[in-house]
Amino acid sequence: MYFETFPKIKYTNTIGGETQKVTNILKRIGATDALKQNLTVFEKHIVGGTETPESIAFDIYGDAELHWIILLTNEIYDRYHQWPMNVNQFQAYVDDKYDDVNAVHHYEISQSSGDTDVTINIGTDNTLYASATAVTNFEYEEKEQDRKREIQILGPSFVTDFVSQYKSLLAA
Repeated sequence: MYFETFPKIKYTNTIGGETQKVTNILKRIGATDALKQNLTVFEKHIVGGTETPESIAFDIYGDAELHWIILLTNEIYDRYHQWPMNVNQFQAYVDDKYDDVNAVHHYEISQSSGDTDVTINIGTDNTLYASATAVTNFEYEEKEQDRKREIQILGPSFVTDFVSQYKSLLAA
């Protein structure tokens, strides 16, 4: 369904010289910042371990084919690297990436003013900050996955208008 709405362009094959209509997959449209920041339009969702864009779209919109809305509104263009991994994929990923998943990835200190829950990555040397907390490779990658799990879901009542506006923008 996603590519059905893309415009067609004429393409001439350089080898045979044939001209044919093809889908212009380079045409891109994204959700505006104003839309993404409108808290009444979106709901926060934490992606579960086995959830996919298709399963979420089916559960929320009743149509797995609308998974592209979830990806587009969350600026996910590469679902293999930007979508959170399931437990088995994650374990294989960290095992492949690191010789020692328990080795120190970096050190962190707590921010001393403002939001003290915020931590500051001070790098791989804690000489100047002996009280810095070590973050292992596994913990670092786990935090990255947790960050990816927090997505915004367009409210079901806005989907029809969103799809309609998307199609009209693509046609322009």
